[in-house]
Amino acid sequence: MPAVGIVIGDGNREYPGKLTLYVTMTCIVAAMGGLIFGYDIGISGGVTTMESFQKEFFPSVYEKQKNDHESNKYCKFDSIPLTLFTSSLYLAALCSCVVASYVTRAFGRKLSMLLGGVLFCAGALLNGFATAVWMLIVGRLLLGFGIGFTNQSVPLYLSEMAPYKYRGALNIGFQLSITIGILVASVLNFFFSKIPGGWGWRLSLGGAVVPALIITVGSLILPDTPNSMIERGRFKQAETKLRKIRGVDNVEDEMDDLIAASEASKLVEHPWRNLLQRKYRPHLTMAILIPSFQQLTGINVIMFYAPVLFQTIGFGNDAALMSAVVTGLVNVGATVVSIYGVDKWGRRFLFLEGGLQMLISQVAVAAAIGAKFGVDGNPGVLPKWYAIVVVLLICIYVAAFAWSWGPLGWLVPSEIFPLEIRSAAQSVTVSMNMIFTFIIAQVFLMMLCHMKFGLFIFFAFFVAVMSVFIYVFLPETRGVPIEEMNQVWRSHWYWSRFVDGDENGRVEMGKVH
Repeated sequence: MPAVGIVIGDGNREYPGKLTLYVTMTCIVAAMGGLIFGYDIGISGGVTTMESFQKEFFPSVYEKQKNDHESNKYCKFDSIPLTLFTSSLYLAALCSCVVASYVTRAFGRKLSMLLGGVLFCAGALLNGFATAVWMLIVGRLLLGFGIGFTNQSVPLYLSEMAPYKYRGALNIGFQLSITIGILVASVLNFFFSKIPGGWGWRLSLGGAVVPALIITVGSLILPDTPNSMIERGRFKQAETKLRKIRGVDNVEDEMDDLIAASEASKLVEHPWRNLLQRKYRPHLTMAILIPSFQQLTGINVIMFYAPVLFQTIGFGNDAALMSAVVTGLVNVGATVVSIYGVDKWGRRFLFLEGGLQMLISQVAVAAAIGAKFGVDGNPGVLPKWYAIVVVLLICIYVAAFAWSWGPLGWLVPSEIFPLEIRSAAQSVTVSMNMIFTFIIAQVFLMMLCHMKFGLFIFFAFFVAVMSVFIYVFLPETRGVPIEEMNQVWRSHWYWSRFVDGDENGRVEMGKVH
């Protein structure tokens, strides 16, 4: 076992290694875990605008939409069962996080991905064959359990597998898969809604089996990460695997650091309780606030309610679904920009630029909708140019999110946690994400009904708050090896007071010569 040595310089060690085809393909397959999350976000909002689906499961919404032509447009989709259908998934994902944390730590990241895929597959089948609302809700709960497992394991897997210099780009593959899932779902909704007989919604919901099978099969062929192997005492296999994924034979320094980190993690009997220690204050703060802020940007409101939102502001059903496809395309394109820039420009730059762009576009959307709809929600005839302006502003907002808070909301938490608290802390991240997604999904339609165009100002306020938080409290993590990350906190003007002077707060390792 390596002895504890002296850290030279700033403590940012450089491990040899290159971006091999093997690790690239491995990370691409693992990142496919994001497809199930994205597909669900994209499919839910589109399905709830299909008249045949509304008639069968939510007749009150259908009647309200058909008969109340002059009523307040802001309130046309305000329905408790409808929001429960959408948001029940996130409650289930929240509940599964604790179990997923244990599975990920004790049995590896692969098994957690496999369980996620199987549960999501079961939920998709139940939804596709649903004949009653309870079947839809139970199906959504199973989907949520699946998402809880995959969102727990995939970002950790990617951060551990990727060479540190390319960690940002490879980890954002997860967010890219989410955006592709949203886009595919939007396109399928558009075509399935045109199927004669009104059963297209079954294909939309049941189609979730496909991304579920991709991650299920993928998890069976993926290798374990060296970190996970070491955690379970498989040192020789871990060293062999590390050589293969780094593409070099000289992996001793990284291997030593991984083993020492694992030894430190084994001293932690209660990782959940350990999270509350003073030296983990910066990690816990980021694990709670970054995913919470990510949802308070309002993005999921836009993405899974995009068709509903566009229909509410006067677009026809087809136009609403088509607009959702357009925003989906922007989402994918902007995520590619993030993959290019995250290891080049850094995390902080993308966070701050994206925040400013979202703030401006949300205020503009509020002004555009407020000017035409007022507070009574009756816009009269909406000209074509107006519809184009609203879609354009929303696309600017979506692009900003997709190259900033979207991918970085998953990347940054997954790369800052020491091994001894990594699974527990990632579970906190996923839990906070799902709590706020659930709350916002549950109350969004009600908020739209009561706050009207002011809803966009509500989210703009939080975008301003979170941008200030990032500017003041988040250090740059670009190009820092995971096991060396604690040095970043030690050199920060505020967080250093929590981690300084605590030698156990950081695994400072190396061979003594």
